[in-house]
Amino acid sequence: MANKIQAVKGTREFYPEQMALRNFIYEKVRKASQAFGYQEWEAPFIETIDLYAAKSGEELVKKQSFTFEDRGGDFVTLRPELTPSLARMIAAKQGELTFPVRWWSFGPFWRYEQPQKGRTREFFQWNVDMLGVNSPEADAELIAVGAAFLRSVGLSPERALIYVNNRRLMDSEFDALGIVPEKRLEVSNLVDRRTKMEPAKWDSYAFDLGLNQSQLDGLKDILGNFDLWKKSEELTRLFATLEALGVKEYVKFDPNIMRGLLYYTGTVFEAFDTSGSLKRAIFGGGRYDNLLADVGGQPLSGVGFAMGDVVIGIILQEAGLVPEFMPTPAPVLVTLFDESLWMKSFELAAELRTAGLNVIAYPEPAKLQKQFKFADKMKIKLALVIGPDEAEKGLAVIKNLGTGEQVQVKREALVNSIQEALKNA
Repeated sequence: MANKIQAVKGTREFYPEQMALRNFIYEKVRKASQAFGYQEWEAPFIETIDLYAAKSGEELVKKQSFTFEDRGGDFVTLRPELTPSLARMIAAKQGELTFPVRWWSFGPFWRYEQPQKGRTREFFQWNVDMLGVNSPEADAELIAVGAAFLRSVGLSPERALIYVNNRRLMDSEFDALGIVPEKRLEVSNLVDRRTKMEPAKWDSYAFDLGLNQSQLDGLKDILGNFDLWKKSEELTRLFATLEALGVKEYVKFDPNIMRGLLYYTGTVFEAFDTSGSLKRAIFGGGRYDNLLADVGGQPLSGVGFAMGDVVIGIILQEAGLVPEFMPTPAPVLVTLFDESLWMKSFELAAELRTAGLNVIAYPEPAKLQKQFKFADKMKIKLALVIGPDEAEKGLAVIKNLGTGEQVQVKREALVNSIQEALKNA
């Protein structure tokens, strides 16, 4: 027997049950986005290497991207992120768009990373951005969109929280400690590693970076001060707006959030599952002020976040928040009594579809019991039977597959009877 061809490492196969989860996530992000007035958009799945060389770090371009030379000799890549495409498309029509722009998308991305739980090489990602306005209130709206999603999928504040910090606040605190700008990337990485290292080794790492004892003590004080946000006018306004938007219970200040030091310029935030097996962010984002500089546009401020579907999918499954999988979207089966009534069954199925019902027509002659067994496995609610007597008298039998009850109905009343039966099935 020939060897079976395997899927490419790091990709996922979406059988109907996995596809149902993906569509569930898509529907929830769509509703959360549209509730706040955001427009859906999309960019090409393949981009030139030059676009990422301009906007992204060297590691993303050279180590994490799926790159190749096309037949025309151009070097292109499967997109590893969306922000560079967003920048290019906004810059191309900057003079025509109505600002602030509110855009969202949910599409596929590829990164050449080591596959592990919660991380694949191929994934879907929700991106949400508001461009053309620079205010804590706008930042709060983006956070509220994320909180609305968490609430809609059943993740309460006891299960998921959004942690917030502010780059400008942290810069002022670093200034007070005498930590020079050239050291701040390293210090931010130090903060990010704090929960992953033993305290003594973390202290030693801080000294290796050039911090003295006074600076280290001061840094620890900052990272333990959860009221520090009150010193920031931006964060004070942010939390007031979050309260007005009805999502403040989902948000907490945390000075340990240090995401995107070289990219974000103001408020930053990350959402985490606080009680599950994964200790990775559900989504994250923040305020940026340099979106269009490298692609030829005029300066434009924005705020946005991104959420991959892999982590949230695992969390929802572990929490039992995924809807029951329905093997078919059709709640009605039109059975085939025998070959002489084959076309009659197909005609009935077509008639019901025209009336707006989702219907499966059994495709070949078989014993009715076998057809009912098929319907049971597919969790179909109603089966319709047209035998010789029903065909002659213009009737059909509706069988409730849950209770076994059945009733004869005139063809002209069939649609209404089916709709009523489905309500009670």
